[in-house]
Amino acid sequence: MVIRKAPMRSNSWRRILVVFLLLVQMLITAFFLYTTSQTFHNVYLLLIVTSILVALYVGGRQDNYAYKTLWIMTILIIPIFGGAFYLLLNHQEMGGKFRKRLREATSLVRSHAVQKESCLFLAREAWPDYAVLMSYLEKHAVFPVYAHTDAEFFDSGETLFVRVLEELEKAERYVFVESFIMAEGRMLGAILDKLEAKVKQGVLVRIMYDDFGCVGTLPKNYRQYLKSRGFQCAVFNPFRPVLSTLQNNRDHRKIISIDGKTVFTGGVNLADEYINEYERFGHWRDSGIMLRGEAAWGLTLVFLQLWNFSNNKFDDDFGGFYPWREETCAQETDGFVQPYADNPMDKENVGEQVYMRVISGAREYLYINTPYLIIDGVILAALKLAAKSGVDVRIMTPCIWDKRLVHYTTRSYYRELIETGVKIYEYTPGFNHSKTFVSDDRVATVGTVNLDYRSLYLHFECGVVMYGSGAVWDIKEDFLRTLSVCREIALEDCRNNVFVRTLQELLRIFAPLM
Repeated sequence: MVIRKAPMRSNSWRRILVVFLLLVQMLITAFFLYTTSQTFHNVYLLLIVTSILVALYVGGRQDNYAYKTLWIMTILIIPIFGGAFYLLLNHQEMGGKFRKRLREATSLVRSHAVQKESCLFLAREAWPDYAVLMSYLEKHAVFPVYAHTDAEFFDSGETLFVRVLEELEKAERYVFVESFIMAEGRMLGAILDKLEAKVKQGVLVRIMYDDFGCVGTLPKNYRQYLKSRGFQCAVFNPFRPVLSTLQNNRDHRKIISIDGKTVFTGGVNLADEYINEYERFGHWRDSGIMLRGEAAWGLTLVFLQLWNFSNNKFDDDFGGFYPWREETCAQETDGFVQPYADNPMDKENVGEQVYMRVISGAREYLYINTPYLIIDGVILAALKLAAKSGVDVRIMTPCIWDKRLVHYTTRSYYRELIETGVKIYEYTPGFNHSKTFVSDDRVATVGTVNLDYRSLYLHFECGVVMYGSGAVWDIKEDFLRTLSVCREIALEDCRNNVFVRTLQELLRIFAPLM
């Protein structure tokens, strides 16, 4: 296979320019505030009062406690600049327009999410221990629970990649692709070749990627290149060298929808390290899920939400994409399946609520895969309580890290968890990028949500909860099988010198920024 590549342009100049412009803006802002505060006493007092009022405002917001604490500390430590800096970052006209467009896109999607005949009652009857989670996701977050769906779990990026190519051959009407990272190579090249062949057969192909996620992996003109091959393309939240918290809100979702009947999601981006075509941080361990049947429509709608938002277009005929208008879904029911998504703009932390409900509902065991373990007090307390209550809680993290400070912060939680009975394992062959929860042979979730602040509170994410599906057992078996190549962390391994402990405590304070 010959991999076709877009004309490559170096991104180095772009990254240098972005950093330079950000530094210039920060220096100009600091210089202005400093000089005016020295020259005009009234301005100085106004800035101090502003910082106090902003600190009170932040304290009253319904944000994550760690974020509020960090901002209040920053504002009070540097009261001259702190309040003004917060207002500069968080209250801009572009932010208001961003949220308004997103609300419109979300409202349009939700109007098509409600099923004619909800199976929520049947699902709650079958799995009463998770009735609260089901009801929360369907009635409040508007992510219905589905029957007539088969879920297939993939324990590696390689196996998922093979199945994606097989399923793309079956596309008849449309293919939607959404990824945080895309990089030219064997994986992306093979998928694009399949999609181009489908375009020539009359299949609609839409591709969306996050601009920041692809800054170092794609040439600047890649959108035009994709269009030249017959694809519709959108770039989510284009990165601009301006001081704004909106630059933190990235599209971390991974979705491939085929005719709305088959959909893939999980941790696998469209880049060769995810299929171990080349080595970055040792062996790359990942996972994914394929839904075939009614529940595939749930994640198809999740794609359409950000597609319409990114294109500032709200006249899409969503009903025209619905696959079951003229036929009945004949897929046999394999448990109940509930796709979900998270949106940082609505202050509803769906991913966190899913994880909390799975943790609190565990009775016998709880096995967790996560590349990062940077959590707030609520999740930390829930994990400790589960272990204290006799639940077999095990967490698998990487041994080889991709970000040094993030890994140091992850390890800072080990001692506290191990002392309460949680078992921590590090995947010794390399980097564990898998994001799965499985409990009691009854419930599991697979998706894009890491156990860190960015995934839980800042990024656009997605996932799938499965109740009683055969994939639940497969996820459990994958976890137990992988333990043979993991190192269990003992309490003695957590005894660090004063310098390391101090560094870890400082990193935990600034964890919301990682």
